[in-house]
Amino acid sequence: MLRGSWRLVLSLFLLMGCRGGETADTENRSAPPIVAKQEATTPVTGDWLVTHILSDPEQLNPLTSNDAGASEILGYIIESLLTRDPRTLELKPLLAETRPVISADKLTYTFKIRRDAHFQDGRPLTGEDVLFSIKAIKCPLVNAPFLRVYYDSVVDARLLDEYTIQFKIKEPYFLNESVLGEISILPRHYYDPSNLLKVITFADLRKSSDQLSQQVKQFADDFNRKYDRNPMGSGPYKFRVWKTGQAVELERDENYWGYNKKGIDQPYIDRQVYRVFNNLDAALVTLKSGGLDTMNLSPIQHVRGSSSERFKREFQKYEYFAPNYSYLGWNNNHPIFRDKRVRKAMTYFTNRKQLVKTVLFGLGEVVESPIYFFRPEYDKNLLSYPFDPQKGLELLKEAGWSDTDGDGVLDKMIDGKRVPLRFEIQINSGNPVRKSVALTLQDELRRYGIAASVRELDWTIFLDNVKNHKFDAVILGWAMSMGEPDAYQVWHSSQAANKGSNHISYRNPRVDQILEQYRREFDPKKRIALYREFQEILSDEQPYTFLFVNKSVTTVNRRFRGVEVLPGGLRPIEWWAPAALQRYGQRLAAN
Repeated sequence: MLRGSWRLVLSLFLLMGCRGGETADTENRSAPPIVAKQEATTPVTGDWLVTHILSDPEQLNPLTSNDAGASEILGYIIESLLTRDPRTLELKPLLAETRPVISADKLTYTFKIRRDAHFQDGRPLTGEDVLFSIKAIKCPLVNAPFLRVYYDSVVDARLLDEYTIQFKIKEPYFLNESVLGEISILPRHYYDPSNLLKVITFADLRKSSDQLSQQVKQFADDFNRKYDRNPMGSGPYKFRVWKTGQAVELERDENYWGYNKKGIDQPYIDRQVYRVFNNLDAALVTLKSGGLDTMNLSPIQHVRGSSSERFKREFQKYEYFAPNYSYLGWNNNHPIFRDKRVRKAMTYFTNRKQLVKTVLFGLGEVVESPIYFFRPEYDKNLLSYPFDPQKGLELLKEAGWSDTDGDGVLDKMIDGKRVPLRFEIQINSGNPVRKSVALTLQDELRRYGIAASVRELDWTIFLDNVKNHKFDAVILGWAMSMGEPDAYQVWHSSQAANKGSNHISYRNPRVDQILEQYRREFDPKKRIALYREFQEILSDEQPYTFLFVNKSVTTVNRRFRGVEVLPGGLRPIEWWAPAALQRYGQRLAAN
């Protein structure tokens, strides 16, 4: 249940928890599920679900966080006006009574808010909270550029009554119903207790940062600093505790407003626990000993570490393509990587098919663009760059690289200085796939006079470097939408500033035009045509070396029922354990 299905979030490790999926195979079919004597088939509440995460979330501020782990956790706490049906992916009401009334010109969206919803402290959820939430997103000093980009066209919002809000849009955007409907609705009284934004208008929020009032500056400073570790919303789970380096815990809200409401997910698990293990081998040992209930397996763990009969009796494995891709990102502002010939050479030096075979054990597909592999927008006719080191060397020679001083490393005069072809690849620690990719490429490049070093960093430090462009090259991944893509967040030149998601500082005027036109286009066929051109430009310029879309392999303890791979992946909100099989009882729950 990733929030904001239309936006992209940074993927820490092949996705986490409610991992998205397109196609699925269920492994360990020969081992029947654990069945309690005279087991009931009606879901019951109780038990805990203990899930592995590779690192602490970056933070848990509902607007300023942008990694997959935080997004999953916050998905249990924060709700929106609309949501997606997990089986059809169609929009449906959640905090709204119905889908919005949309004007004929698609510039006005009116939502009616249901009157029975309330926050986890019992305070009612009203239009005031929705209005505050969109103002907080629009505030230019709130550290959410990756989110704010989807709301650029929102020029006003006003309450028609306590439970009706109307949004005014300056230009049509084909995803507006989804984007507006999936705003994270925050309790105003909690996140803005002094009501600092009450008198602030949308026109005020369009002013440059140096012209904003002290009131706006005070709100943004408070919001950015004070709510990183203590989220609150209207969702079925309440934040309980975050022990850094150990675990994040949520508990089922016994007073959740959505109980027994038609169309609203019913939570059964009493406590959602996310345990931090930076080492996957340690996580697997903990899983086998009972300290974890579910985790994503690395390819080698899937093939060699989880095939015993005992494992098959206790755990079920689910194998499926996840909506994400991995990439090598080249800092396009770096003197070496400003030249597209160098970037293209790096792709020719990267044996992507062999990486899928040896690092992923065949659990993936090479990709050539940022569009999800199974979407109709993905252009399967793009040039698939083969592994061709000689072609890479030819491009480098054409770009002026040669070993002029005989030290074994290629060099070139750039901006009046002799620059060696030496750079650093940064990766997040604890990710064996990314580490293997980096070390394999490092070894290959060394053969051709290119000196690449590899540095592992803790996720939060790594992410800070990425956001501030403090890298030569990075290996990362994007978790993306199952629905219609919108690549503006990552590829528009405007998003290269102010910690936006264009981390590699890619700039291309024609790409900007395509991304802007695409958003205004309501004809799906014309959108596909625009994105075909977009992908062709990226293919030629190689700002990323696109690596692969991987198959996720998730293992789940067999005591849980309701586990199913849906179009959006596994949904732990639907899981439950029969009373006779529950591992954590009242004694532990009281701790």
